[in-house]
Amino acid sequence: GAESDPGGSGDPLVTQSYVDQYVQWKVAELEMGQVLKGHAGTEIIVRRGQAVVIDPVGNGIPDLTSGADIFAGSTVPNNHLLVIPREDGRSIGARSAVVVMYRGGASVQ
Repeated sequence: GAESDPGGSGDPLVTQSYVDQYVQWKVAELEMGQVLKGHAGTEIIVRRGQAVVIDPVGNGIPDLTSGADIFAGSTVPNNHLLVIPREDGRSIGARSAVVVMYRGGASVQ
């Protein structure tokens, strides 16, 4: 029926930009002092270097690898999967040159 037609509500089409932003991993190289600010739902993996959690709301950033929250000022373990729960300023800051993989929306400041 119409529910399963390609592009219908049962099988919606998505744009390439949506796929690029939310499905594919991207790599960012941060210089010391730069910040990667994630949008709600953005996944982050620190691959190299030392990064710390920036958390103005005090709830921490979930570390799905360890099953615990990482709080402001704490070092992000390399190769751990983090998820930004909502767009409220939670981010990671580079304490050295850092290589980050991320999936979802993010900005470098």
